[in-house]
Amino acid sequence: MAYEIKKFPYDGTVDADGHILEPVDLWENYLEDKYKDRALRIKVDNDGFEYLEINGKPSKRSVRGSLGLLGAMGEEDMRPRPDRRYSENMPFGSSNPQERMSLMDQENLSHCLLYPTIGLLWECELDDPEISLAYARAYNRWIAEFCKDSGGRLIPIAQLTLLDPEGSAAELERAVKEGCRGAWVNPFNHKGIIHGAEEHDILHAKCQELDVPIAIHPTFIPHGAADGIFNWPRQGRAWGEMIWLRSVVQQVVISYMALGTLDRFPNLKLGILEVGCGWIGAMLDRLDAYTDAINAVGKRRSASDYFREQCFISGDPDETTAPHTIAHVGADNFMWATDYPHPDHPHTWVDALTNFVEPLSVDARQKFLGENVKRIYKLT
Repeated sequence: MAYEIKKFPYDGTVDADGHILEPVDLWENYLEDKYKDRALRIKVDNDGFEYLEINGKPSKRSVRGSLGLLGAMGEEDMRPRPDRRYSENMPFGSSNPQERMSLMDQENLSHCLLYPTIGLLWECELDDPEISLAYARAYNRWIAEFCKDSGGRLIPIAQLTLLDPEGSAAELERAVKEGCRGAWVNPFNHKGIIHGAEEHDILHAKCQELDVPIAIHPTFIPHGAADGIFNWPRQGRAWGEMIWLRSVVQQVVISYMALGTLDRFPNLKLGILEVGCGWIGAMLDRLDAYTDAINAVGKRRSASDYFREQCFISGDPDETTAPHTIAHVGADNFMWATDYPHPDHPHTWVDALTNFVEPLSVDARQKFLGENVKRIYKLT
């Protein structure tokens, strides 16, 4: 079924995690000259299938012929084919700022925080800090320019890399000056250093200094579903990867609490994106009970307090248990997202989100739909 545009019934609604499809020549145009021969590129193999080239090498994680499916929200046929080209399959609003705002008008969205698409695919295969930071800088220059004439409705979020925390801190300062309102990083680290470790303090200090949130956004990761533990049959692997990736994000979030990161930076705001939100209540309950039982917290706050005071999480419109979680944890830390135009989320978000917010109180509904993200990202 093709994507159907519908008007959402509540005004002031903000999409906390939308995506754009970057132009194929973004990195060739926005990289510094010394890196342009190593730019991200889309090429075609001898069989006619498109593939992503990363640092001069064909991608091993991206399925050849799949790039034309990255904007296929609502489509039923998801088979990679030679005739499905990336640049020929960009749906309305996915690659043009004026079109995106027109789509937002039709769907009754006031703002949209924008994250990349091709930018989600490359870091799992690149452990070179210098070129990784160069890729991020190029994207950040472009997305700031993409959003600059939107009247503040399209919100650029800077891509950073933990391969170079010091360089990422400097890049964040530059990107914020150009209009970026926050940052995001991958849920993994090629060095094996968990996000909340002191090795990353220089970046977290910069986020706190600039008063901008940092979020964890899922991406391709260097591993498959439970690699090293099970040999997954191909037909069930996607399900395994979806849940395993959430567990990786959970470890990252816990590291900010358990390693004292949120104590060292008491004004830091940490976001959790695109892994649903219904699970967070159960995780916080278990952490609170466990740490209380073994007296592990000491003078530190509980996991629930860390979350309520310094974290936020986006929910998916089709979650059915999440309204109960919001009622249990409190509405101040929740927001929602379309993930448009990515195909791993349903195109029926208007109907699903309407049903989602129906049982919420008026106050909780307003916070969830827009007030929280406007407050955290300082949107007007």
